[in-house]
Amino acid sequence: MKLVVVSAGLSVPSSTRLLADRLAAATVGRAAGPVDLRVVELRDLAVEIAHNLTNGFPGPALSAAIDDVTSADGLIVVTPVFSASYSGLFKSFFDVLDKDALAGKPVLIAATGGTGRHSLVLEHALRPLFAYLRAVIVPTGVYAASEDWGAEGLAERIERAAGELAALMSALTGASTPPPAQVRPSAPASAQSSPAVPAQGSSGSAAPVRSAASVREDGFKVVPFEDQLAALRV
Repeated sequence: MKLVVVSAGLSVPSSTRLLADRLAAATVGRAAGPVDLRVVELRDLAVEIAHNLTNGFPGPALSAAIDDVTSADGLIVVTPVFSASYSGLFKSFFDVLDKDALAGKPVLIAATGGTGRHSLVLEHALRPLFAYLRAVIVPTGVYAASEDWGAEGLAERIERAAGELAALMSALTGASTPPPAQVRPSAPASAQSSPAVPAQGSSGSAAPVRSAASVREDGFKVVPFEDQLAALRV
């Protein structure tokens, strides 16, 4: 599988690149097989992106980055927050992509900022952008404010988001992750020799098996994320 990381950090070192690297490492660790990891640093492509916006022709480095993104099995995209939204450099890169380049592609969205008050940038800027590009956005986005580094909670969010991205990539590429071995306690001898008896309802008929999905009072069916992944494999 090919995993491409797009980082829009401007400084060196960059907290945006640090978050991107941690998300990439966690995703590789949860992947079903070998991962070809590529990193696209938008800071190094700024001039070629500007030229492409004005003349329509990408330079060699930008062309290579576009090829990596369009051929990826999954993306991790990370931007710093500027004026309560993604950076202009970040948006300009996705502006030069073909409109269908990300259709059906799993994308993990993430952002960094100086304060936790900008955390909703994930839901109000990044998620709508990639929904418009028809990407498959993982449920968990990761936002890291300055005070989050080293604090409780960030590592758990990174692992959860990485697990969701790895599962989507495996489902869409046909790779499968072997389930963990389960050790079941041995049943007593009397239980082992007894035949299985289906549960009976009050009328004597077998009790219906409940699905993991649930139906709300308003009629909408809530399908767990695991069941959605299973449907993708069909």
